[in-house]
Amino acid sequence: MIGYYNYTVILTYIGTFFGFLGIVFISGADLKMALACLAAAGFCDMFDGKIAATRQRTKAEKRFGIQIDSLSDLISFGVLPALIVLYCSEKTVFSVLVSALFLLCALIRLAWFNVDEEERQSQTSARREFYLGLPVTSTALLLPLLLGLGFKFNLPMEKLSSWGLLIIAAAFLLPFQLKKPKLIGITVMLTAGIAGFIIVLSGGIA
Repeated sequence: MIGYYNYTVILTYIGTFFGFLGIVFISGADLKMALACLAAAGFCDMFDGKIAATRQRTKAEKRFGIQIDSLSDLISFGVLPALIVLYCSEKTVFSVLVSALFLLCALIRLAWFNVDEEERQSQTSARREFYLGLPVTSTALLLPLLLGLGFKFNLPMEKLSSWGLLIIAAAFLLPFQLKKPKLIGITVMLTAGIAGFIIVLSGGIA
């Protein structure tokens, strides 16, 4: 069959499944489960690269991995968050524009990253130490926390969700340098993700 199916890409495929499942849930007005799927997709993405690095891959496998990861990210961390915010903001004109802009920013960043990563890997075999701008996958941590806290403290969700998404979208394309997290950073991110997940499950969200 066309494609690759070894263990280095399986977690990416699982993450894509969670992204699609989240879209199904938010289409059915189940915000809690949609956010849980977003968090699950983020968890898969956090470890798929580390698993892939354990195998000696061909150049074609590496290029496929770059492409499939970004395509999966666009579904899980582009389309799904945009639909979640549309649901939370009751589809106002502003939220529709913000969600569309967010998706476009995610698309641009992922396409740019694919080109940049292929060029980087053609020049060195060393692992990436820094990101330029905010990774698209950060949405899996930021959005559940933002919405969970918003519902918990009865904040105006229409404005909070739309403006929060707009800030995240801008951060995708701003050329600031962000150090790639190591053990401590990953621990902090996991803690934040778990906290967001607990907030989602603890009530206050329909």
